[in-house]
Amino acid sequence: MAYKGMTIKLDADGFLLNSEDWNEDVACALAENEGVEELTKDKMDIIKFLREYYKEHKFFPILRAVCKNVHQPKNCITENFMNPVKAWKIAGLPNPGDEVNLFKTWEPLGF
Repeated sequence: MAYKGMTIKLDADGFLLNSEDWNEDVACALAENEGVEELTKDKMDIIKFLREYYKEHKFFPILRAVCKNVHQPKNCITENFMNPVKAWKIAGLPNPGDEVNLFKTWEPLGF
């Protein structure tokens, strides 16, 4: 994928191949690729929390915990990204595979 003179390497599902290549410009490119119009401060707070959480725990966090930790409403992920996997992709984290396959068909449940 090309973006503002950068070449960004993605896997077949659109996940960043090397999470160490991530920066805010890469996040903007990934967001555009996922149809997320603007990375606001609230969205970036979510993305940065996902990266920090993954760095420490190596797995996908409970969604409510994300929103609580970034001091946003309990449905902040669905409000900002519609699908938690989009947020994970934009955060430049590895393809979670089967761990979150259920989110690929996610429909907001009003939690």
